[in-house]
Amino acid sequence: METIRDLEELLLPPEEQPLPGIDSSHLRIVVLKQFRFHKSLCIELYDAATTQSGAIKNPLTPISAADAALMATSNSDAILFYSSISRFQYNPTAIKTATDIRCLRTIIRNPLALKFYYHNPAFSENVSAGALIETEVGDILEKVVIKVNKEDSFYRLTPELHLAGQIIHPRNIEIKYEYFVLHQGRLWLAANLTILKILLVFGTRPHMQVHESQFNAFQQKVLSKLEEKVEVIHSYIEAAKPEQLAEAGWLGAQEKLIYLSDLGQYVAINPMMRYGSLEIPVRSKKMIYLPDARGRMMAMRRDEAAENSFLALLLQQHPHFMEQLDEGLTYFYLHRDRFLNEDWFTDAFEQWREAGISIFGFNQLKGNKKNAHKGTISVQVETGLNWFNLKVKAKYGNQEASLKQIQQAVRNKSRYIQLDDGTLGLLPEAWLERMSRFFFAASIMGDDLIMPGTQFETVNEIFDESEMDDAVMSTIQNYREKLTDIKAIEQVEVPTGLQANLRHYQQEGLSWLYFLHQHQFGGVLADDMGLGKTLQVIAFILLLKEKGQSDTHLLVVPTSLLFNWQAELNRFAPSISHITLHGANREKDIQAFSQFDLVITSYGTLLSDINYLRRFTFGYIFLDESQQIKNPGSQRYQAAQMLRAKNRISITGTPIENNTLDLYAQFSFACPGLLGSQKYFQDIYSTPIDKFEDSRRAAELQRKVAPFLLRRTKEEVMQELPDKTEQILYCAMGDAQRAVYEAYEKDLRDYLENKMEDEILRNSIHVLRGLTQLRQICDDPRLLKADHLQGEGSSKIEVLIEQIESKSGQHKILVFSQFVSMLELIAKELDKSGIVYETLTGATRNREAAVDRFQRDPRVRVFLLSLKAGGVGLNLTAASYVYLVDPWWNPAVESQAIDRAYRIGQHKNVQAIRLICPGTVEEKMMQLQQSKKELSAGLVQSGKDFFSTMTKEDWREVLGGNYG
Repeated sequence: METIRDLEELLLPPEEQPLPGIDSSHLRIVVLKQFRFHKSLCIELYDAATTQSGAIKNPLTPISAADAALMATSNSDAILFYSSISRFQYNPTAIKTATDIRCLRTIIRNPLALKFYYHNPAFSENVSAGALIETEVGDILEKVVIKVNKEDSFYRLTPELHLAGQIIHPRNIEIKYEYFVLHQGRLWLAANLTILKILLVFGTRPHMQVHESQFNAFQQKVLSKLEEKVEVIHSYIEAAKPEQLAEAGWLGAQEKLIYLSDLGQYVAINPMMRYGSLEIPVRSKKMIYLPDARGRMMAMRRDEAAENSFLALLLQQHPHFMEQLDEGLTYFYLHRDRFLNEDWFTDAFEQWREAGISIFGFNQLKGNKKNAHKGTISVQVETGLNWFNLKVKAKYGNQEASLKQIQQAVRNKSRYIQLDDGTLGLLPEAWLERMSRFFFAASIMGDDLIMPGTQFETVNEIFDESEMDDAVMSTIQNYREKLTDIKAIEQVEVPTGLQANLRHYQQEGLSWLYFLHQHQFGGVLADDMGLGKTLQVIAFILLLKEKGQSDTHLLVVPTSLLFNWQAELNRFAPSISHITLHGANREKDIQAFSQFDLVITSYGTLLSDINYLRRFTFGYIFLDESQQIKNPGSQRYQAAQMLRAKNRISITGTPIENNTLDLYAQFSFACPGLLGSQKYFQDIYSTPIDKFEDSRRAAELQRKVAPFLLRRTKEEVMQELPDKTEQILYCAMGDAQRAVYEAYEKDLRDYLENKMEDEILRNSIHVLRGLTQLRQICDDPRLLKADHLQGEGSSKIEVLIEQIESKSGQHKILVFSQFVSMLELIAKELDKSGIVYETLTGATRNREAAVDRFQRDPRVRVFLLSLKAGGVGLNLTAASYVYLVDPWWNPAVESQAIDRAYRIGQHKNVQAIRLICPGTVEEKMMQLQQSKKELSAGLVQSGKDFFSTMTKEDWREVLGGNYG
C-alpha cells in the first residue's frame, strides 16, 4: 500500500524554485566567457553574493536568461535584454550573423545597469569570483578606415581603427570573444560583420598588397562593397579643387533621391544623393572619385551636412528607422503593410517632397495601386433660392478626381478614389468623416453637388466660414432666426374668405406654413390632436388662392376622414373648389383637375390610381395622418413618393409611433434630402437612437428636423384652449352597410306615411324601435342579431380603432355606447390590436376595481362604458378623450358622459368626439336638435320626452326628406 509520500510524488508535480531575489547582499552580473571546447562567445547571468565593500564573492548562482525574460513581464527593455543574452548562453551560432550583432548591441546598451565581467580561464576554468575581471561595455567600434597607397607596381591596403580618439592598427589590439576588441580595459563591439572581418584578417598582418594588374578587378569586386560599410581612402589621389570641379563640370547642385523596391514582405527605402551623374547611398562610406578635365582621377568630398540633414528627416518618419541604424544597411525597410498604411506614406511623401526629395519606384511596388500623392482638396459653398451648391476639387499630383468618383468613394465608405490613370487616390479620414453627411444628402448636377436648403444646419456645421461666401452665411442666418423661433416669422394676414377665427397659435402656424412656402421648403405640421391642424391647412390653401396662386393641390387622407375634410372645407372655406376622388365612379381625367383648387383622395385610392395621378404636377401635396406612410418599404410610401408637386406638407398628430424610422419616412416625403438615404438614416440615427439610446445622435437629429417640424402640445397652448372641446367625426358607411340601412329606413318611412299624426303619437314606441334599429345599423349591422347581417362591416368601428391607435400612446380614452353588444365588438378589435382596456356595463360586478385600474394602471389605455352604467357617478379624470359612438338624442345624457372626464381634478383639456354617419338619422337628429331651441340640455330629461315633441313633419325630415 502506497504511503502518503508515495501518493505525493505520484499526484503532485515537483515545486518550481523561483528565481532568486536580489537584495542588498546580492548583485546580478553578466559574465562574458568562451565555451570550453569551441571557443565561441558565451554570455551568462549570475546572482553573486557581495562583500561589505560591494565586491562580488562566492557563491555565484547561475540564472537562466530565458527564465529572467519570462519574469520581466512588464518591462519591455528587460525582456529584450535577457532574450538577447539567452541567444549566447547555451547555443552558440557557428556562423556569425547580423542578428548576433543586433543582440550584442542590445546587451551592451545595458538597460538594467548591471555590472559586466569577463572570465579569466588562467585563474580557473570554472566561473568563480576570483576568475572574473570587471570590464566596461557600451562602446562600439564604428569607424574603420582602409587607406590605399600606391607603391611601385603594388597597391597597399592598411587599416586604421578609431578608438577613443586614437588611431590603432588591428594587430596592436586584442580581439576578445570574436566580436569585441579590448582596449584600455574596455570592451568595444564591432559595429558590423564587415568590421569584424577586417579585424580578423588584419589582426595577423600589417597590411595587404594587390598588384596593379589585378587592382581594377579588386576595386570592382571587393573595395566597392567594402566602401558601403567602411571608409576607403585612396591616398594617392589628390583632393579636387573647386576650379578643377568647375572645369570638369562637376560643380552642380546635389539632388536628394529615394528609391523604393520590394524586399520580400518588406519595402526597401534607399536614400541616395546625386552628385553630378553619380548616385551615392547616403548610408554608405563611399568616397567620390572623378576624372578631371585631363582624365586624371580626383577625390570630391561628399556634402556631409546635406546628407546628415537628409538622414535626420528620414529618421523622424518612423521609429523602426532609428533601430535599423545599428544594422549597418545602406537602406531602411518597413513591412509593406506598414509602409502602405495610408496614414504613413502620404504624410511621409509630402514631407519628402517639401524637402526637395524625388521619389522613385512607388508605383512599381508589387500589388500597389495607390497614388503616391496626398490629395489636395478644395471646397467652396454657394447658395441659390432654396439650395446650396458645393464645388469640390480633389487633385493627386497631375490627376484630378471627378465629382462622381469622390461621391462613389464616400457613399461606399471607402477612403480611395479610382483615378483615371488607374491609381487610387486617398481621401483624408478627417475630411471623409466631415463630408460624408453632405455627400449622402446631396445630389450631383453637372460638376457641382446640390443640397436642398433644408440642410442649412448641416451646411453650417460642416463648413468653415472660409469655405462659404457671404450669401451662404446670410441665408443660413436668416433660416436659423426664423425657423428656430416661430415668433420671429412675420405674421401673415388671415385670408378674408376664411369663415373662422384663428387662435393665436393657429395664426402662427399659418405664418409658418407661408414662410416655408416663400422659401420652397416642405414641412411637417405635427400639432397635438385637437389643436386644429385641419383649419390651419385650409387657411393656408385659401391664403395661396387669395394671393393669386392658381395651382391645384392634392390632399390624401384616410378613407374615414374624407367626409370630415369635405365638411370642414364647406364650413370654413366654401370658396375653395374641391373634388373628391373616391368610389367606383370617381373622376379619372387628370385634365379636369385644373378646374379645382383641391383634389381630395384616400390612401387606398392613391394606390389604385397612382399611374395616372403621378402624371399631374400639383402645387402642394398634403398628407393627412401622414404616419400612414411611416414604413418606407410600404406601397403607400412608394406611391406618395411617385407623386409630382412643387412642394409637400405632412400632417400628423403622432410623428413617431414606433421608432425614429417613422420620422424618416414622413420627412423624406415632405423635405426630400433632409435626412439622406434610408440606409444612411438607419446607420447614423435610427439604430444608435432606437437600439442604444444614443443621446448625442438624438440631439443631432432633433436639431436637423426642428426647423421643419411644427409641434405644439395642448399643454403649451392650454391658455388658448377651452377646457372642453366638442367635435363631430363623420364615418361614411360602406356600400354594404348603406344598403342595409336604406332597406330598414324605407320600412320605417313607409310606416310613418301610412299613419296619421295622432296615431304616430299614440304608437311612438314602434317608431322608437325603428329608430333604434337604424342607430344600431349605423353602429354595426351585426347588432340587429339577424343571421344574414353577421358578415357586414362597420365604418364606425374602423374609424374608432384608427383614432384609438393614434392617440392611446399619449392619452387615455373613454368610449361610450348605449349598446353593450357594440362595446363587445369594439373590445374584439382592441384585442386584435393589443390595446389594453377595461369595460364597465350593467353586468360589471366590481365597478370600483375597473375604475381604479383605468385611473392608475399606465398599461390600461381605454375604458369601454355603457351610457346607462357609466354615464353618471364616475370620476375618470385620467382620460383626455371621450368618444360617443352612438350619440344619444338627449344632449344632457351625453354631457353627463363627457363630464366623467371633465370634472374637478382634471388638469388636461378634454376633447369629446361624436361619431356620426352622414346622411342618416344620426346627422338629421343632430341638426334638428340645433334648430329646436326648446331642446336644451336643461329641459330635456329623457328620450321619451324628446320624442313626444316630434311631429310627423319632424319625422319626415329625420328620415331624409318630405314623403307623401
